[in-house]
Amino acid sequence: MRLSELSERSGVSTATIKYYLREGLLAPGRRISATTADYDEAHLRRLRLVRTLLQVGGLSVAAAGEVLRHVDDDSLGRTFRLGAALWALPHPPAPDAEEGDEAQVTARREVDLMLEELGWESARELAPVNPDHTSLVEAVASLIRLGYPWNAEMMTPYARMMHQVAVHDLDFVETYPSESERVEAAVAATILFEPILRAMHRIAQQEETVRRYGIT
Repeated sequence: MRLSELSERSGVSTATIKYYLREGLLAPGRRISATTADYDEAHLRRLRLVRTLLQVGGLSVAAAGEVLRHVDDDSLGRTFRLGAALWALPHPPAPDAEEGDEAQVTARREVDLMLEELGWESARELAPVNPDHTSLVEAVASLIRLGYPWNAEMMTPYARMMHQVAVHDLDFVETYPSESERVEAAVAATILFEPILRAMHRIAQQEETVRRYGIT
């Protein structure tokens, strides 16, 4: 398809598509003349992923480029390719904790106990470099500071439910035929499924509250 058709099918202006091409977010089309290139369904799929990263995920162009470089790095195996792409997504910065912060020390211990209870060995091994592990520890530490003593026993049932969510996530990803499509789908799902899951969690809480206490 020509650039104009790619623009029409994607809903993205030709000027914006040309900008993405210049920034390396979209691969060049197949050159058919000095001024014309041909684009295919992979370009359309990638363009939709770029829009998701920028508009829904709120990534900068530079951050989106980093994610897409990992998506396209076929020198990596599936696990590392997917992990590198997901870790490149933005994470909240870890606040500066004072040395010996008792809440953080306790939180880290309880998170490690939870991972041990679940038998998540790879998660324990990757913990020092995994930004999501850092985020989890800090969130638990914040609860502890507020007087809510979250521990491994309380977290484990939630983690088991999240594992089932992860199973469904990867079942969805594996419905796509090519490796690049699977990694792209995983990145898109991370951005789009998290607000869906958050909303469903809140709706479920509202429903259970009404069931227990009625509407007053």
